[in-house]
Amino acid sequence: MSNEQAEFADFFQASWEPCLRAVVAVVGSPQLAEDQVAEAFAKAWASWRKVRRHPAPKAWVVRTALNTGASWWRRTSREMPLADHDLTAPGDLGDGLDASLLTVLRRLPARQREVIALRIFLDLDTDTIARQLGIEAGTVRMHLSRGVTAMRRELTTTNNHGG
Repeated sequence: MSNEQAEFADFFQASWEPCLRAVVAVVGSPQLAEDQVAEAFAKAWASWRKVRRHPAPKAWVVRTALNTGASWWRRTSREMPLADHDLTAPGDLGDGLDASLLTVLRRLPARQREVIALRIFLDLDTDTIARQLGIEAGTVRMHLSRGVTAMRRELTTTNNHGG
């Protein structure tokens, strides 16, 4: 195995799980997220010389996975409309993802979900998230604040009402 292959293999081993969790948090489906992350890692390997120099290679994989999903939805949206029953049931989420938290996260606008996923699951700082999403750092802080506030409000309401 070459040094480049070994380096990528190490990156893959260390990054698969956090990248998958971040994408699941945004798209809501572990199966769809796994397909998107797998494709993103394949693209990362194909461009490994560029990706390994990226300031946040895991964020590159997540962004690529989300872009892959967006492209797929654009191509198939006329054929298969998304319905609530298409999303994975909370009991099917896999290790490390709290079902009630993921349910609340799914209700947020897409940009808030992306910001929260990159911050929580990849532990990226505001400036890195801003670069990855092509938005200003202040916009990242706004989406993070609004998203966390909405999630906190909904989780508190749910817990107080037993729902």
